[in-house]
Amino acid sequence: MADGGRLTTHVLDTTHGRPGAGIAVTLYRIDGDRRDRLAQVRTNADGRCDAPLLAGADLTPGVYELVFEAGAYFRALGVDLGEPAFLDVVPIRFGVARADQHYHVPLLISPYSYSTYRGS
Repeated sequence: MADGGRLTTHVLDTTHGRPGAGIAVTLYRIDGDRRDRLAQVRTNADGRCDAPLLAGADLTPGVYELVFEAGAYFRALGVDLGEPAFLDVVPIRFGVARADQHYHVPLLISPYSYSTYRGS
């Protein structure tokens, strides 16, 4: 991209076979022991954020962490997770090596498992 890269995410609820709507997502930049909050959003009805979490000059090489409030999402749907829930807050830590590229970090979630990958 001529104007720089971007960071996006989305959530799929694999238990119910639908987008993870209304999930709180927080983005942090990690620098050694330091953890700086850069953004806090909620997924829309399609399980996506309405805009990139970072774009252009705001996306720089480094280590980032996305934190998804999956337990609150499943509890709001009436899913009995037990206490404590097996998965409640799901962090995904990843590196950005090339800030001119698109980094898409999706979360596929159920109450007992999750997976992620670098998407397009």
